[in-house]
Amino acid sequence: MFSLHIDSARSWRGGQNQVLVTVLGLRALGHRTVLVAHPTGELRRRAEEGLDFVPLVSRTELDLASSWRLSRVLKRLQPDVVHAHDPHAVAMAALALSMSTQPRKPPLVASRRVDFRLGRNALSRWKYRQVDLFICSSEAIRRMLVSDGIPSARTLTVHEGVDLERVNAAPVAPLHQELWLPHGAPIAGNVAALVPHKGQRYLVQAVPVVLRDQPDARFVIAGEGELHGALQHQIAQHHLEKHVILAGFRPDVLSVHKAFDLFVMSSVTEGLGTSLLDAMACGKPVVATTAGGIPEVVADEETGILVPPRNHAALGEAIVRLLGDADLRERMGTAGLARVRARFSADVMVKNTLRAYQHVVRDRPAGLSRRR
Repeated sequence: MFSLHIDSARSWRGGQNQVLVTVLGLRALGHRTVLVAHPTGELRRRAEEGLDFVPLVSRTELDLASSWRLSRVLKRLQPDVVHAHDPHAVAMAALALSMSTQPRKPPLVASRRVDFRLGRNALSRWKYRQVDLFICSSEAIRRMLVSDGIPSARTLTVHEGVDLERVNAAPVAPLHQELWLPHGAPIAGNVAALVPHKGQRYLVQAVPVVLRDQPDARFVIAGEGELHGALQHQIAQHHLEKHVILAGFRPDVLSVHKAFDLFVMSSVTEGLGTSLLDAMACGKPVVATTAGGIPEVVADEETGILVPPRNHAALGEAIVRLLGDADLRERMGTAGLARVRARFSADVMVKNTLRAYQHVVRDRPAGLSRRR
């Protein structure tokens, strides 16, 4: 199976990691892959030597020049399937395929990793009609697509996966020394972009609740984004500078996870939560909200504790409970690692993605035109 993958992002987040895991996993199984991505993006920088790479920038959602260049690439390479990994990539691929004069056009597969509603403008409606199969990272996302009018037959849930070998190889980051934290202070960590739907402001609100019971606790929030200034102001306003550290973007994110005593995901909405998978693969217990696909990852009271979104008091109480019980942290961390190995490994994700490709290629009649 020859698949061509498109990702338009320049930055590095969970979605880009999943693109790379997918491309490298398919390649390891003996399938040809080509990656189309930003020429100076983080995905290009982290790609393995020898990976077939096509540099291409989509500057806007309706970038006709980039779509025309992509159509030339598709004509030259003739992949069996085109996999677009983000909304801009879907638009570019749909336009490129519509420009193609090939009698047999490859099916278009689109990843859907966010639990946001589909756009209602004309371009969004048109581009999503061109998609032959949506691969959803959680059942919650798949149900949302169906409620937005996508036929159920064109949706499939494939949970995201973790490269367990890479996790095992990562060292433990010396966070106490790096961040000047008190020796032995327990660390509750969060790894996520600093954007509204990740809900870090509720985590900061939960800190005083925790400190009443665990005065030595420290909170490390790793990530960057538009809310950095607002969170910094919130931390200062409540005099939490000694207890809450905004650590910025960390390329050694798995090592950071290994330094946490527990992981906290405070999201208001969440497609699945690859940071949760990373934390569980590192053997860490989690406190998380019930937003989106999170309950598909975290088994409540088994691998972590789930609380309602936007409820800082419940979030704080759950953190206090775990920080105060080392045996419970150990049991939940062990159970979380076992759950990731069984259900959320990169191997499982890649094999299920390959089955999806085989299904859509087999079931799409020869010479089928794009949807109008």
